[in-house]
Amino acid sequence: MQVNFNKGNGLVPTIIQDAKTNKVLMLGYMNEEALQKTKEESRVTFFSRSKQRLWTKGESSGNFLNVVDMLLDCDQDTILIKANPAGPVCHKGDDTCFQEKNLPNFLHYLEQIIQTRKNNPSEESYTNSLFKKGINKVAQKVGEEAVELVIEAKDDNKELFLNEAADLMYHYLVLLAAKNYTLDEVIEVLQSRRQ
Repeated sequence: MQVNFNKGNGLVPTIIQDAKTNKVLMLGYMNEEALQKTKEESRVTFFSRSKQRLWTKGESSGNFLNVVDMLLDCDQDTILIKANPAGPVCHKGDDTCFQEKNLPNFLHYLEQIIQTRKNNPSEESYTNSLFKKGINKVAQKVGEEAVELVIEAKDDNKELFLNEAADLMYHYLVLLAAKNYTLDEVIEVLQSRRQ
C-alpha cells in the first residue's frame, strides 16, 4: 500500500468501517508511523492532532478496533480500514462517532439469539426445545420446512410462501448452531465460490 502522505502534510484521513455491518464508525488521521503500528499490531492507531502523538483507539477504554482489512482510495490519500470494534467507538459511549446504532443485520441478530438460547436453556423456549431433542430432530425440522416451502412455491400465495421461507431460514440457523457452525462460515464458502 503506497500511501501519499504529502498531500495532507504527513497525515491522511482514515475511515473506519465495521467489517460485519459496513457501518462507518469514525474518521481519524494517520501518519506513516501510525500506519506502520496499525499494520504490526492489527489494531487501529491514529496520529492524534490534539495530543500531537500516536494514539491507539481503545488504549484507555479497551474498546480497540481490530483490523480485518485495509484499502487505499484511487488517489492514494485516504485509507479505509474494515475493523471489528471491541465496544462502543465514540468517546461519548455511542456505537459510532456519528451517533448511529451499529446493529448487526437481522439474520446475524437472530443467530445471536439462537446461540443465547443454546447456551442458556429455558423451558419456555421453542428454540431450546429443539436443541433438547437432538441433532436428528433439528435436521428433520429443516427438511420438513424445506418441503413445505417447495409446496408453497407452486402456488401464488405470497404470505404463505414468505412464512414458510422464514420458517426454513429460522430452522436452518438452529441447525447451524446445533452443529457449532456460523452463518459467516457459510458466507465465506459462498464468497469463495464467486471467484
